[in-house]
Amino acid sequence: MTRLTLIVAATRTNGIGQNSRLPWRLPLEMAYFARVTSNAPEGHMNAVIMGRNTWESIPSKFRPLKNRANVVISRNKNYDLWVSCPSYLQSDLTNAVTRLSNRRDSDVPIYHQFIIGGASLYSDALALPRPPSLTSTTPFVDRILLTRILSPSFEECDVFMPDFESRWPGWTRARHEDLETWVGFEVPKGVQEEKGVTYEFQMWIRLDGDVTEVQT
Repeated sequence: MTRLTLIVAATRTNGIGQNSRLPWRLPLEMAYFARVTSNAPEGHMNAVIMGRNTWESIPSKFRPLKNRANVVISRNKNYDLWVSCPSYLQSDLTNAVTRLSNRRDSDVPIYHQFIIGGASLYSDALALPRPPSLTSTTPFVDRILLTRILSPSFEECDVFMPDFESRWPGWTRARHEDLETWVGFEVPKGVQEEKGVTYEFQMWIRLDGDVTEVQT
């Protein structure tokens, strides 16, 4: 199956945004996001899949996110990204995954595929049904890299990701050592503090049937 990974920073109540922007400004946490989504074996590249609003929230000077294949999902087939490859416009998540699977032989192979927002895309991805077998090419989310914002509560958030633990059974929090093994580098352990905000780097895996941690 095509395995997808969600990566997100969210409060205890799953708040992820306010007025179309992040409610916090955490350079070290953003550096973690950049390293995780960029880190791939030599000769490979990761992909970041996002909705149009998330794409537009990235400052133009940083678009596309470098060293990653950028895929933007929009129902407007005439939407202009105003950038060159490796950036692609697709109508939905399934088409996005198919496009990444059908890259030309001359393209760098894709290693990991990350869903980076926004809220509706997180919901669509998490709701994808489990494929009938590991050999299926149907996309399925089996991992969430969650930066849990512990305090303050950021009650002004007006955009939320789904409560994946309660809505979709089978999720369990992985050990910190497993997080480091999967991302391929050391990750600060325990509660971190930056600019008066405390947070923790977590990884959640979906133990659903034969979808197990041994496969990455």
